[in-house]
Amino acid sequence: MRKKRHNILKQDNVIVFPGAIDKLIADGHHFAEHYQYDLAVQALSEALQYTEGDESTLSVYAFSLYEIRNFEKAKEACEKLLAIGPHKYIEAMELYLTVCMELKEFNQVEELIRSLLEEQVIPEESIPKFIRLQELNARIAENLIQTDEPVVDLKVDSTELQLDHFFSLSYMKQFQLLQSIRQVNIRHIKEEIVAIIEDDRIHPLLQSEALLLLVNQQVDTTVKVTKFNVQCTVNPSELAEPSALPVTKAVLSVVEDELQQEPSALDMVQYLIHRHIVVTYPFEWFDYEAREIADGYVDFVHAMFGEVKETDYDLMDFFHKLEQLSELPDV
Repeated sequence: MRKKRHNILKQDNVIVFPGAIDKLIADGHHFAEHYQYDLAVQALSEALQYTEGDESTLSVYAFSLYEIRNFEKAKEACEKLLAIGPHKYIEAMELYLTVCMELKEFNQVEELIRSLLEEQVIPEESIPKFIRLQELNARIAENLIQTDEPVVDLKVDSTELQLDHFFSLSYMKQFQLLQSIRQVNIRHIKEEIVAIIEDDRIHPLLQSEALLLLVNQQVDTTVKVTKFNVQCTVNPSELAEPSALPVTKAVLSVVEDELQQEPSALDMVQYLIHRHIVVTYPFEWFDYEAREIADGYVDFVHAMFGEVKETDYDLMDFFHKLEQLSELPDV
């Protein structure tokens, strides 16, 4: 029997043997599934030198680049993905808009979201998500410090973060103030931020936003956090970000498996999980197990789509409370 011949790719005098590209792509997916995004980028970047990449590969590549904060390349990958008209267009577009926000391309984000809404290409169930993204984009753009100097060298007037002044502001003004110092070296004002986090007047969402300022810059200090009558002491330099917490990752993995055939429901569940975990951060869902939480969110979203069934009503009440707290009161 004659052996089957395989095409051998050759680029820049480098021979790529049959199956090598498929192996790199499979490795990339494996690394991404296990949150090893740097290794995923390495494998997929090499594979994409020899192939255009399908929707699945480009999606994983773009998301992995985003996770390692290589926003320029993540944007390029998203543009290639959107150009092929992916099946999960809304998911790809949301990632693209988020990347553009990280690159401070706020005008482009605003114009694109407005165009998508006017042309009615966004599914009805995804419209609230894009409106919230539009609002967040506007808030950050409005309060971004414009300067030719590196923002990391800017000094913040600590009097704005004094407790009496901070809590005299509306919730939205507090949020805007915290957002305005995201890119600033905050180590000289860490004591003021810690005091805000520990004050019992703080809104849970704003408490998380203030804590994330310390986490993102790995500030080595101790903070006492109290939420939902539960208290713990944490060191921000040792904390993972909300979406990287162990139970959160387990919950996301379960719902992705359960809702493979329901992409709209999956998008909404993932959105709610990311939205709610910021409210409870640095806690997750307290005494609930990952499977309980995952099943609860599936029931919660099915109920939003009109499919009501027997469920854990205490957990549903908890989700409703988290949803309310994920929106800042307009006072």
